[in-house]
Amino acid sequence: MMLAPRRGTAAAALPLRTGCACPRGAQRPPPFSSTAAARADFTHVVIGGGVVGLAVARQLALRGEAGASSSSATTTLLLERHGAVGTETSSRNSEVIHAGIYYGAATLKARLCVRGKELLYGFCARHGVGHRRTGKWIVAQTHAQREALERIERLCNGGGGLGVPVRWVADAEVRRDGEGVRAEAGALESPTTGIVDAHGLMVALQGLFEDVGGVVALNSPVTAIAPLGSSGSRSGSGSSAGAGSGSGDSASSPSPLPSSSPPPGSAGWELTVRDAATGETSTVTAETIINAAGLGAADVHNMIAVPAGRPPPARLYYAKGNYFSYAGPRPRLSRLIYPAPEPGAAGLGTHLTLDLAGRMRFGPDVEWVDSPDDLAVGGANNARLAAAVAEIHKYLPGVDPACLTPDYAGIRPKLSPRGAVGAGGGGFNDFVIRIEDGFAGWVNLLGIESPGLTSSLAIGEEVERLLYGSVTPS
Repeated sequence: MMLAPRRGTAAAALPLRTGCACPRGAQRPPPFSSTAAARADFTHVVIGGGVVGLAVARQLALRGEAGASSSSATTTLLLERHGAVGTETSSRNSEVIHAGIYYGAATLKARLCVRGKELLYGFCARHGVGHRRTGKWIVAQTHAQREALERIERLCNGGGGLGVPVRWVADAEVRRDGEGVRAEAGALESPTTGIVDAHGLMVALQGLFEDVGGVVALNSPVTAIAPLGSSGSRSGSGSSAGAGSGSGDSASSPSPLPSSSPPPGSAGWELTVRDAATGETSTVTAETIINAAGLGAADVHNMIAVPAGRPPPARLYYAKGNYFSYAGPRPRLSRLIYPAPEPGAAGLGTHLTLDLAGRMRFGPDVEWVDSPDDLAVGGANNARLAAAVAEIHKYLPGVDPACLTPDYAGIRPKLSPRGAVGAGGGGFNDFVIRIEDGFAGWVNLLGIESPGLTSSLAIGEEVERLLYGSVTPS
C-alpha cells in the first residue's frame, strides 16, 4: 500500500535554501513574531507527510494563496522522511469515514471527527476522490453490549449533545436485510459512516498543495530543531488539547520568566534536514513549525523539549492492528459491521470493512508491540488469525475461516499504555493539538490515531485557527 510520488514532486531531499528571503508581511498575529520574517526561508514548515500533515500543509498554503497579492503572503514547506507521502499509518488503516460517535461530545476527537466527516465528503465529491457512504451497523450479542449501544444512542440523539444521526435497527430488519449478520441483543445503525480511498485522498491533497505553491521535500528526515530567539520561556501560548488528554501532556510547565523575555522560537526556527539518499545535511528556517510526524511525533517533540529542559520526554505506545482479507463467495455484505465497543479497549473490535470494489476485510485487532516497524501480519503460527476468526464468528457466523488470509498491519500511536480508543471506559486519550506552552510558533500534534483520517481536514483548520485565529475557506 505504498504511495508512488506524484509526478512533478520534489523527490529528492530538500535543497539548501539558507538565506532565501521570501515575501513576508510587516504584521504578524500572535502567537509568533514577525521579527523572523525577513530571513526565514518559509512561513510554515510541516513535519510529516501523512494525511494529517498533507491536510495541514494544504490548509496553510491556502492562506498563502489568499494573501499572494498582498502583504500577507505566506509560504509552506512539507518535510517527509520517506520517499513518498503517506506510507505509514495513513495507508495502513481501515479507510473508514467515521461518524464521530465513540469519543464524548466534549472531546477534540468528537468535534474534529464530526467536522472532518462533513469536510471530507465534500472534498471527495469536488475533487473526484473515491468514496461511498455505506453506513454501518454496530451489533450487540449480550446485555452489556446492548448497554454500550444505548450509551452511544443517548450521546448522539439524547442529552449527549453530539447531534450525529443513529437509529435502532428492528430485529425483523436484521433478519431480512442483515445479509447473515447476527445481532442477538440489538443493532444500531450509523448512516453517515462511509469509506474513502486513502491513497487517492493523499494524492489529491498533495497535488492541491503544490498547485497553490506548496513545496514537498521527500527523503528528508529532520535530525535537529533549534528555536531562534531568547533561550528563556514563559507560559501563555494557546492550546487546543481536548478533554482526556492529560496523560498525553508529557511536557511539564516551565517556571514563568519576566514578561519582557521573549520565548524560544520568537525569532523563528532552524531545522537540520538529512538527505536520506546521500546522508548530506542542510538547514532550513521557518517562522512556525508544525509537528505532524505521526509515529515519529514524540521524537520530533523531544528534539525541542528535552534540550529546553522540559522533562519527561514524550513517548508513544504502539498498538499494531492486523487485517485479514476475505475471498469467500458468501457471505457478501453491502455495509460495514462493527461489534459493540468494549469499555477501555484500545480498538473498536475486529470489524468488517469494505473497499470501494466491494472486497471484504476484517480488522484491526490490537497487538501491543515495541517498535513502529513491527508490521508482520498474523503472529506466530497465525495465532492472530485464529483469534480474529473467533471474534468474527460472534457477529457473522457464516464466514469461512479457510477464505481468510493475513493481509496487512498498521500501527496506531497511543499516548499511554493500553490507551483506550473511546471515552467512557477509562484510559481514554484525546488528540493533543496545541501551541506548546513557553514557545512561539510551535504547533504540536501528538497521539493522532483514529479518527485521524476522518478528522484530517478539520485538523488542518484547527492548526490554522491556532496560528491565526481564523480559517481560510477551501
